[in-house]
Amino acid sequence: MANTNQEKLTILRRKQVENRTGLSRSTIYLRIQEGTFPRPINLGARAVGWLENEIEAWLASRIESRDNRQEVR
Repeated sequence: MANTNQEKLTILRRKQVENRTGLSRSTIYLRIQEGTFPRPINLGARAVGWLENEIEAWLASRIESRDNRQEVR
């Protein structure tokens, strides 16, 4: 999905994504393959990054999932 509004886009590099999510490199790429984590964007021949707003949305969905499971108990 392309970002059509004029909001500021911030690119996070892999180490920043690891620090923000607490996931290891291998877990990030495993979850990308499973389709459960945002896909990176290609920045160059050997560089990728993630949109900060997509990582923040993923984190928010994890929190929401946790909160919904607690309500069921």
